[in-house]
Amino acid sequence: MDLLPRYLFLTRGVGHDREKLKSFEYALENAGVARFNLVSVSSIIPPGCKVIPREKGLSYLHDGQIVFGVFAKCSSNERRRLISASIGCALPADKNTYGYISEHDAYGQTAGEAGDYAEDLAASMLAGALSLPFDPDKSWNERKQIWKISRKIVRTTNMTQTTLVKEGMWSTVFVAAVFVL
Repeated sequence: MDLLPRYLFLTRGVGHDREKLKSFEYALENAGVARFNLVSVSSIIPPGCKVIPREKGLSYLHDGQIVFGVFAKCSSNERRRLISASIGCALPADKNTYGYISEHDAYGQTAGEAGDYAEDLAASMLAGALSLPFDPDKSWNERKQIWKISRKIVRTTNMTQTTLVKEGMWSTVFVAAVFVL
């Protein structure tokens, strides 16, 4: 059985309910993946795996299907608490080389902060695998420029979901990099 994904899509959702589990279910529904059996895998984007739009990816999947992915989620019932979840992706220029996905969740981070963190983390992991210079004391933008100039990392991106927790409710944010076989 060949479980090598051909495609990858990113999705996100948010849910609110008096029950924690139901807030998570609503976040999955909002992300469009509640109808699948989700299985968490680690952080590798296989060589040749193409990133496609969410709707196209969902069209390849069937109700009840076992679906593999990398997931980030954060839940809280602390009123007015800002919660975030983010997935970062880093793709190499060489199509025969694998890429990386990172997952990140946090309290109090804006979408920009969480997204930059996840994207930087994925790019840092790929840079390490490609033996590119890595200085953790340099800013994300400085490292990004060095890696792009090297022409070994072709693309980085992130998808992030944030929300403020509603009074008397559980809130959940969920982000996924979903693989399509």
